[in-house]
Amino acid sequence: MQALRRIVRTALVAGIATGLWLTPVLAGEFEATGWTLEQGVDVPSYAVIEPRSRNLNLDVVVLACEQADDRRIPQIQLYLTNDGPLMPNGVAVGRTKRDPRAEIVIDDHVFPVGLLFAEDHVVLSDETQALFPRVSERLLDAIEQGTTMRLRFDLIAEPPGMPAAFDGEAVVDLQGGPAGTRGKAVAAVRRCATGPAPQTVALAIPSR
Repeated sequence: MQALRRIVRTALVAGIATGLWLTPVLAGEFEATGWTLEQGVDVPSYAVIEPRSRNLNLDVVVLACEQADDRRIPQIQLYLTNDGPLMPNGVAVGRTKRDPRAEIVIDDHVFPVGLLFAEDHVVLSDETQALFPRVSERLLDAIEQGTTMRLRFDLIAEPPGMPAAFDGEAVVDLQGGPAGTRGKAVAAVRRCATGPAPQTVALAIPSR
């Protein structure tokens, strides 16, 4: 899938920029539900999940352990079905607003998050570390323990006089997939983020 291959390209660019050598290997079968961990490594650096439903051009959600200077931090990264920008289905690009916003709702808990638009993906974060956007321990706990995660977006400029409103949403089933997958995904990314930065990373993203 095009979006998953973008993850490979992003990882290669990051590896070149940080001095890491990454070997992309597309293998295995992508699970329609539940987290799919990075394959072929002792400590996975990311997990991929497909939303159960969405009304925008969002393909997959990635819980990633991202390089940030001399450390690694957890991030939520969104990869799209096209070249972007992130938009509700059927809406013209020219209607995007200058100050888009987002929130993550896990069961009854609301997490306001920032939106950072990278070259080929979107980063969601609820805190920063040395200016790098990251996912807080509180949000990781909620992902690990929750049932349903809703990603809600306010992306479209409202007509004059109209209040801001969320216009895009993706629903992720956090309990889907094989038993224990969710806990393994969060634990793996935490372990990657708190451990020493590896010099070699083997990237194996399941293809559909």
